[in-house]
Amino acid sequence: MNGFKRDLLTITFFLVGMVALPWCLTNEYYVNVLIISGLNAIVAVGLNLLLGFAGQISLGHAAFYGLAAYTTSILTTTYNLPIIVGLLAGILLVGLVAYLIGIPTLKLSGHYLAMATLGFGIIVYIVFNETIELTGGPSGFVGIPRLSLFGYSFDSDLSYYYLVVFVLAIVLMFSLNLIRSRIGRALRAIHTSEKAAQISGIDIARYKLFIFVLSAILAAVAGVLYAHYLEFIAPSSFGFNHSVLLVTMVVLGGMTNVWGAVAGAFFLTMLPEFLRAFENIEFLLYGFILIVCMMFLPEGIVGGIQKLVGKLGR
Repeated sequence: MNGFKRDLLTITFFLVGMVALPWCLTNEYYVNVLIISGLNAIVAVGLNLLLGFAGQISLGHAAFYGLAAYTTSILTTTYNLPIIVGLLAGILLVGLVAYLIGIPTLKLSGHYLAMATLGFGIIVYIVFNETIELTGGPSGFVGIPRLSLFGYSFDSDLSYYYLVVFVLAIVLMFSLNLIRSRIGRALRAIHTSEKAAQISGIDIARYKLFIFVLSAILAAVAGVLYAHYLEFIAPSSFGFNHSVLLVTMVVLGGMTNVWGAVAGAFFLTMLPEFLRAFENIEFLLYGFILIVCMMFLPEGIVGGIQKLVGKLGR
């Protein structure tokens, strides 16, 4: 079985499982958690392509997420433009901003690149807070219309959940094909050694800029879906802490595996919900679980599962 057929089969099983999952839940609130998990997974898959395969660190992806969310919110609520216009405008604006930011910052590497993207994220966060007349400031932006496309309104949480799962499946299929392509091989070469990749004739600047913009666009896709799902957004959802959380999702899930980003996103989004029962010690347990995972799963959750399956199969 070739790589494409294997990916298609895996995603089909994933889709079947995700479609059936809500019917196994006893509390409708968990559908809400699954939607947020799916949105985080879309951002994490894009960040995984940038961090895990190209070796470029970004601490500003929450800013791209928020920029798209605010763009579609302002256009559809303040200016009453059609939702499809708001969605496309949010995604295109983030793509353009990522392109303009990426040209100078991707000349940096390592922690210098991380600091540059962190600075960008902080600037965007301040803009969200200070432009009160446009964004609502720290109080947030309210009254965002629920998503409606081609005459169909995603009024219920269950319909929105299936939309997010469908978008995530497309993102996964695209990403898995990308890393198997010539572009994916070039990204891995850049991650291993930029000098060796350059000697091999790889246009490093072009590939790094491409994957940075693509990664930001995936964050924008999740951002517009997030805004029209919650119908309310606030700067606190797009700050530095969320950028760090997204990076943690990628690292914990497994940086060299696209499925690792999905596993990390679902794990870290759902974990606080399960720990609420422990009230006063939930943060201690959260930190303890993260430390244990980092110590005993150096290749991430997916890498650990693969090792366990390999040992059981012997």
